[in-house]
Amino acid sequence: MSEENPEQPLDRYRAPALDKGLDILEVLADQARGLTRAEIVKAMGLNPSQIYRMLERLVARGYVTRIEGGDRYALTMRLYLLATRHPPLRRLVAQAQPLMDEFSRALQQSCHLGVPEQGTGIVIAQASPTGHWEFRARIGGQVDLFSTGSGLTLLAFQDPGRVVETLGIWGVGDAERRLAEVSDHLAAVRCQGSRVEPSGQLVGVTDLSVPVKGPGGEAIAVLTCAYIPHPELRESESRDHALAALMRLSAELSSPEAATWLSGSAV
Repeated sequence: MSEENPEQPLDRYRAPALDKGLDILEVLADQARGLTRAEIVKAMGLNPSQIYRMLERLVARGYVTRIEGGDRYALTMRLYLLATRHPPLRRLVAQAQPLMDEFSRALQQSCHLGVPEQGTGIVIAQASPTGHWEFRARIGGQVDLFSTGSGLTLLAFQDPGRVVETLGIWGVGDAERRLAEVSDHLAAVRCQGSRVEPSGQLVGVTDLSVPVKGPGGEAIAVLTCAYIPHPELRESESRDHALAALMRLSAELSSPEAATWLSGSAV
């Protein structure tokens, strides 16, 4: 039997089109602001015709999006959503859920955990009080980044120097103009360390939102309690108590190990 070339096993089952698609994803993964088609071509050392169709298919399937008027390409959160099916994120939700359940039992308030996804926020975990009534956010439900407590808190705790690029990667169009409209509010939330404001969706509800921070100090998720006052309790004291408990919960989920799971770097 002849001796096999050691490089042959790697090349035995070649799929050039698949390789090009994966190469595009890997090139874009390192670019906060995305790349133009010409820059992708240069980075991959190929001619435009070799990647044009593959790039357009990645856009059509939702793995890549056009930003800045369509001149640049960046990754969407679709790969992240695929990764959330993987055990590491399930372990993170498994870690968060008991803490959130304990919060809801102790405070008799609901809370939910959200992350950014395709230009919005998405609820990935939720806890409800044990009484005969409850208010709950639907797991998988989407929230607007610019009009909800969860969304505005996610925005407030991004690096101001690169938040426009971050939102471009998240799939938010016209990010610079929209951020300018809420910049003063975001600065106030960042200074306070949390957001406490009347709900823009429900009368009588106060949104308490705190960031869950990743290894770089930016918000990779947000915890929100849709606080509903109880008649038998002094509202200000009860709300402050709920906010303090929510911040302790956030601090625990912002531990290095938990933050790594949530940011997807462990998958």
